[in-house]
Amino acid sequence: MKKVMVFGVFDLLHPGHISFLKQAKKLGNYLIVSIARDVNVKKTKGFSPVFSEKLRLKHVKDLKIAKKVILGALKNPMDHIQKEKPDVIALGYDQRDYIKNLKVQLHRNGLKTKVVRLKAFRPDRFKSSIMRKKRNN
Repeated sequence: MKKVMVFGVFDLLHPGHISFLKQAKKLGNYLIVSIARDVNVKKTKGFSPVFSEKLRLKHVKDLKIAKKVILGALKNPMDHIQKEKPDVIALGYDQRDYIKNLKVQLHRNGLKTKVVRLKAFRPDRFKSSIMRKKRNN
């Protein structure tokens, strides 16, 4: 079994998210989606998500793309990465700040996980920050 793990907020679920999940699923046969915790979204982005972490988790589960959908770690993301032991971590084109020095941290924790970056799907239209602005207007 080849495990693929992805991370994201997945707020205002849109076709870009679905493309991201489908691309990741093609990299293996067991997709694990880690949903960012509300407190971490606020800390990282400076604002709270529109939908709660439990509702975002439900929305992603309802897509039936992933085999497993979990809430992310509250403090150290490496904890749940180490627990799941993915073969591949797939990052979105815009996930530059998710984990600094991810490859180094994986190696330090004894994981031989491959890190890949996935392609954007119409980021001019399907990006949560753009959709959030439209929603607030």
